[in-house]
Amino acid sequence: MPPSKLTFLVKLSLAHRRTITALAFHQTLWQTSSPPAQRAPLSLMVDKCKSMDQLKQIHAQMIVTSRIHDTFAASRLLNFYALSASGDLNYALKLLEHTPMPNLFMWNTVIRAQASSSSPFEGVLLYADMRRQGVIPGKHTFPFVLKACSNMKSVKCCEQVHAHVLKFGLDSDLHVVNGLVRGYSVSDGIDDARRVFDELDDRNLSIWTTMICGYAQNDSAGEAIRLFDGMIADGFEPNGVVLCSVLSACAQSACLDLGEQIHEYIQEKGMELDVILGTALVNMYAKNGSLAKAKQCFYGLKQKNIATWNALICGLAIHGHVEEAIHFFTKLEKEKVMPNDITLLGVLSACCHAGLLDYGRKIFYSMKRNYGIEPKIKHYGCMVDLLGRGGQVVEAEELIKGMVWKADVVIWGALLSACKESGNIEVAERVVKEILDLDPHNHAVYVILSNMYAEAGRWEDVMKRRKGMKEGSLKKTAGWSLVGGDT
Repeated sequence: MPPSKLTFLVKLSLAHRRTITALAFHQTLWQTSSPPAQRAPLSLMVDKCKSMDQLKQIHAQMIVTSRIHDTFAASRLLNFYALSASGDLNYALKLLEHTPMPNLFMWNTVIRAQASSSSPFEGVLLYADMRRQGVIPGKHTFPFVLKACSNMKSVKCCEQVHAHVLKFGLDSDLHVVNGLVRGYSVSDGIDDARRVFDELDDRNLSIWTTMICGYAQNDSAGEAIRLFDGMIADGFEPNGVVLCSVLSACAQSACLDLGEQIHEYIQEKGMELDVILGTALVNMYAKNGSLAKAKQCFYGLKQKNIATWNALICGLAIHGHVEEAIHFFTKLEKEKVMPNDITLLGVLSACCHAGLLDYGRKIFYSMKRNYGIEPKIKHYGCMVDLLGRGGQVVEAEELIKGMVWKADVVIWGALLSACKESGNIEVAERVVKEILDLDPHNHAVYVILSNMYAEAGRWEDVMKRRKGMKEGSLKKTAGWSLVGGDT
């Protein structure tokens, strides 16, 4: 017997020695002289287990009585190990490894578990192992493998699995195709998802939903709305998931009319406004500037989560309703709702709109201390913009240099715009150097700096800069909006 298998069995034997009343009673029944057909099946005891300890005792007894060779019983064990809340995926993998001829159900179970784990690629590798052992995949296998591809966000993985789907003739199975559409959609393969969708002769509501959601999540609002119209024309009644996606598309594409029609449809059908659908409505109205209706929906919701608050606060901030945005942020804190990074970005954005430098500073520097949130590059960008608008370009430069993130052209560009407004040439020169290190062909910064020299009457520097541009064969880049100013 191989050492690894021996170790595995020794551990099970130790587990078997522990006493648990129900299992001990079952063991007594098993060891009686009753005929095998009358003995209580061990596999049924799996459902009674509430912990790994109990399950390992069942496993040990199955080995002692040779019932481990019963594929059905082993499958029940594996299912508990891999998928239950108190299970152990690594233990399930060991059981699979030590099972002489695991059946398709066992393979599907561990692939499913790995696909949803923090290592979804292991699910794809398990599928490859299964194929090497000559096991033929079924219609229940591919949705799990494709879920692994989705969680990896890998188009190549989807393409390879797609080839196997075609090979085994499962390209018309709606459950499998739904997995393909979702896999491509979340992996920047929305055009591939649409091709799979278009090749289907018969579509169900689930397929329509996945495709529409795919477009909405890929910022293809127009396509999502057109497909929604097609779904309605085909006689399908939209569910809450579809409506959320279409409302998201309406928010992206400023389709207030359609959003209002969907709201009316929800009311006519008497659909319950749960937190997800309600938040989608608040977001749609807020993004489209219909702030009174956004607030009406917000107040009408029985349940709200942080996404609901964010939709309203960010919508108010975007449209310049700064005092209201801050009012709802204060209300959120009073109601003991914990803000997240999106909430605080919305508040900082509101501060930028109104030039609330002191309040913005307070929020930014309290992010980690009060809320345990590490500022991200967008928060830094907002703060740099706010400081720049307040003429605090030196402080903004120091803030950028102290970032844990590597500053990008957008942040340096915001500071350069602020330098131009305040006439701070010294900081502008350093900023231009940083931008050119990141983007050597960004010629617009030369033009901005030359204009700053000219406004300061530093004509010698203007000539030097223009000479440098000519020697480097640089041409003015029109319309570079990242730094603003003259171009």
